[in-house]
Amino acid sequence: MKFLAPFIFLTFQLFEVKGQFVPALFIFGDSIFDVGNNNDLVTLIKANFPPIGRDFVDHEPTGRFCNGKLALDIIAEGLRFTDHQPAYMNDKANGEMLLIGANFASATSGYYNATAILYNTISLSQQLENYREYKNKLVDITGKSNASSRISRGIHLISDGSSDFLQNYYINPLLFTTYTPDTFSDILLNSYDHFIQNLYELGARRIGVATLPPLGCLPAAITAFGHGNNQCVARLNNNAISFNNKLKHRSQRLTRRLSKLKLVVLDIYNPLYTLITEPAENGFAEVRRACCGTGLLETSILCNQHSIGTCSNASQYVFWDSFHPTEAANQILAQKLITSGM
Repeated sequence: MKFLAPFIFLTFQLFEVKGQFVPALFIFGDSIFDVGNNNDLVTLIKANFPPIGRDFVDHEPTGRFCNGKLALDIIAEGLRFTDHQPAYMNDKANGEMLLIGANFASATSGYYNATAILYNTISLSQQLENYREYKNKLVDITGKSNASSRISRGIHLISDGSSDFLQNYYINPLLFTTYTPDTFSDILLNSYDHFIQNLYELGARRIGVATLPPLGCLPAAITAFGHGNNQCVARLNNNAISFNNKLKHRSQRLTRRLSKLKLVVLDIYNPLYTLITEPAENGFAEVRRACCGTGLLETSILCNQHSIGTCSNASQYVFWDSFHPTEAANQILAQKLITSGM
């Protein structure tokens, strides 16, 4: 937590609105941001059982794909929120709790709606509809003018696209035989463009979107696509870099087109790649294997209390499961996500 003071300062430099601190956070996307929206769905993609969440508040699993806090939680705390934004699908997401915003993210959602359909999770289109519903509830709670102000001054955060590639495109012959990674990226970015315009029309003015991480360095990706080599898969990383460059250009176009929009691209690729390639310099001992189970392929239901080999100290690991960082890694990534948007 040594970085917390400068982290708060930099956060306020970027996100302070007319002398007032951020009143609400609105979260969209996939498992990087999901805090429990999948818990009650009929899907295998959930994280509400031990040992997941063992280092979180009260050592209880919540639906976060992590041993503890997500980067999102740390960002919210840096913005002085004393409560975490509730998962919109949770019973707690009502009344005054909605004043601080809401989390609509769902693990395995993507810019490509069919990705969520494959796993019976909440697509980005449905997340947008849930946001519309939320906005109506907010109007009922605080009045139309106050609701509009809270939304326009609030921060909207998005993390999506990883599942589109890793849990759909790369393993789906209907996609990878039809589209090149480049043309598939264009499809995703058209969806992103449409989503941002819809958010803007609903009153959002301050939006941060995370880039893709180094897909080829995730333990599951190395296991599945590394052909026995324990190194990052260059092909997947190159696809992520190409997508991220296009994301930046598309975001610049959106900012020029939508005059009141402040849209920043938050770089997760480079800081996570640095943790992976320079673990010792950042206080980590293990990067190829994740903490849970063998650490080579487990995530979601495969990461459970019967998984053999789960580590005792996750803070030594960059990854909690084969897709998601530990809280220790998230502490560093949270700072970098914010400063990358300056």
